[in-house]
Amino acid sequence: MFKKIKAIRGATGSENTNDDITKNVCELCNQIFIQNKLKQKDLISIQFSITEDINVLNPATALRKGMQNGTLVFDSSKTALFCTQEAKITGGAPKMIRVLITAYSKNPVKNIYINGGEKLRPDLAGTK
Repeated sequence: MFKKIKAIRGATGSENTNDDITKNVCELCNQIFIQNKLKQKDLISIQFSITEDINVLNPATALRKGMQNGTLVFDSSKTALFCTQEAKITGGAPKMIRVLITAYSKNPVKNIYINGGEKLRPDLAGTK
């Protein structure tokens, strides 16, 4: 079976501190990498979005910090990283970091929602 380009989604809640953002972004990405059986060479890009109340650290920077301190399961420093501000929606969940990872894979996609991110997509988080 050939590998196809897949889009893997996820989200995590986080307090607005450098340490919490770094910890939660690395935990989220590690779970996505492991549960989707991704290898470093499989990654194409990682795109983050953040709610307006996450403003002390860019999640892409947090991921790079995790690469430098060995928190990640592998070094994704050659992967394109991007971050954008989430649309401000009345009643939207606060303190959320979302991720979209584009990668080559032959496995079914497992989207990961943790640390309060489950409420965004209970149908994908297995909490429905």
